[in-house]
Amino acid sequence: MFRAKNRRRLRTAALLFAGAGLMILGFLFRPGARASFQPSQRAAHAEVSSTRAEDWEVHKSDAEWRRRLTPQQYRILRQAGTELPFTGALLKTHETGIYKCAGCGLELFSSAAKFDSGTGWPSFWEPLRNDSVVTRADHSLWMARTEVLCRRCGGHLGHVFDDGPKPTGLRYCLNSAALTFEKSAR
Repeated sequence: MFRAKNRRRLRTAALLFAGAGLMILGFLFRPGARASFQPSQRAAHAEVSSTRAEDWEVHKSDAEWRRRLTPQQYRILRQAGTELPFTGALLKTHETGIYKCAGCGLELFSSAAKFDSGTGWPSFWEPLRNDSVVTRADHSLWMARTEVLCRRCGGHLGHVFDDGPKPTGLRYCLNSAALTFEKSAR
C-alpha cells in the first residue's frame, strides 16, 4: 500500500513537471514568435566565433585573471556568469560618465545611452563606439541570444536584444560587475 501511494505521488509530480516544461516550450515556440535576433541585422559591430585567449588584444592566463578580478568579476567576465537582477552596483547610477570593461579598462558605453529597461540590469541602447564591443551567438539555457563581449579582452558583458528604445531599437543588457564607472569631471 505504502509503495503504491508513493508511486502515484511520483507519477503525479512527474506529470506536473512535464506539463510545466511543455507550457514553457509552447511559450518559447508559439506561432508568431519573433525569430532569433541576429546582431548583424541592426548593429554595426563585429561578430566573433573564437574565445581563445590568444585571439584577443589583451590576453592573460587564467591565474592572472583570477588575481586581477574579484571572484564575482571573474565568474561573470571569464566564465560568462550573470549577476542576480536588481543587485548590481551600477543599476541605479545616473551620473554622467563612461562605463568601462572591468577586465581591461576599455571604454564601452556612455551614460548618455543608458536607460531604465526595468529588467534589473544596466541597459544601454548603443555602445560608445561601434568597435567597443563584439558579439557572438549564445545558445546556453535552451534559448538563442546574442552575447556581448569586450572587444579588447573578450570579457563577457551581457547580452543584446532587439527590444530597446529608438533610435537603435537595441537593449544592451549588461552585468554591473563586468563594468566600472568613471564619472565625468564636469
